[in-house]
Amino acid sequence: MADRRQVLRIGVAAAAAPALAGTVAAPALAGPGEKAAQTGAAQTATTPAGNGRKAALLIVGHRGASGYRPEHTLASYELAARMGADYMEPDLVITKDGVLVCRHEPEIGGTTDVASRPEFADRKRTVVLDGVSVTGWWTHDFTLPELKTLRATERIPAIRQQNTLYDGRFEVPTFQEVLDLRKRLSKELDRELGVFPETKHPTYFKNLGLALEGPLVRTLRRNGLDRRGAKVFVQSFEATNLRELADRYRIQVPLVFLTGASGGPFNDPRSYADYLTPAGLRELNDYVSGLGPEKGQIIPRKADGTLGTPTSLVRDAHRAGLKVIPYTFRAENSFLPAELRVGADPSAYGKAIDEQVTFLRTGIDGLFTDNPDVGVLARTLV
Repeated sequence: MADRRQVLRIGVAAAAAPALAGTVAAPALAGPGEKAAQTGAAQTATTPAGNGRKAALLIVGHRGASGYRPEHTLASYELAARMGADYMEPDLVITKDGVLVCRHEPEIGGTTDVASRPEFADRKRTVVLDGVSVTGWWTHDFTLPELKTLRATERIPAIRQQNTLYDGRFEVPTFQEVLDLRKRLSKELDRELGVFPETKHPTYFKNLGLALEGPLVRTLRRNGLDRRGAKVFVQSFEATNLRELADRYRIQVPLVFLTGASGGPFNDPRSYADYLTPAGLRELNDYVSGLGPEKGQIIPRKADGTLGTPTSLVRDAHRAGLKVIPYTFRAENSFLPAELRVGADPSAYGKAIDEQVTFLRTGIDGLFTDNPDVGVLARTLV
């Protein structure tokens, strides 16, 4: 398997690609209460150029530096910060006793050693998660002290075998522990680090009587982070969750609506495609400051797996006053477009820098990456 140094040796052919003409400038992200004032100016601005634009591009450590450490561990978040990420991205779920913890999903059979722990064998069960029956172990069946006895494992070991070196080494962190880490590293690295939490399956948890919104807002406020200018974004795949955070909780930090290339939010009659029409984007601007689309919604792939022609989403979103930060950029061949793969090994590194430069040149405002060092380098090449 290729190591990380291979990435830094890869050429950047995509850097020669021309920037898209006519791209509308990204507006400054504002909290829900500041939305209306910024929109008109954003529609008539022009794209900033040179070092100013580079500095404004956000590199988000997706689940930390999950290309190099098991995701959603303090080790992964810390490595992301030390690699230069602007933000650490924790996915938030909740325990039986109401504590926010960081896991990709509430089901933890694939990201912890719980399956090997005989004392928790009877916790395995099937639940209906957003309309789909899923069998496993669930954070909401564990108290925090019980969850803290488990250890994190690599979620995709077939692709990231090197990460399995760290299986069993790290705890499942709480959201508060991530905020404590952010504070410590901001001081140590002499730059303010941001956090980009995602509420996972908020409707599902609300139906269990374990709503995520209240604990999230209380935690941010307890840490002095629910305020204008704080380096915090809150994101969700459910528009109703974001609307509630804006209207009921009066959250002050910017909200980001995550979208998929198909389907729609759970228990929502509207599809993601409907939300992303020009009219839908203008409506989102009432309470959302940015979009987090799947990267194929920015540049779709053709039938042969190569990159196609960019869509109008970046331009349309900017005209509606919304920033665009797509997900997820990864270095391994299995995640790259066909023309940027190197060799036949799906777990070997391909031309990840080229891909990120190509996407950054569409006018997006940043990106989520499992490899923050690659994102930081790509940003310098735009």
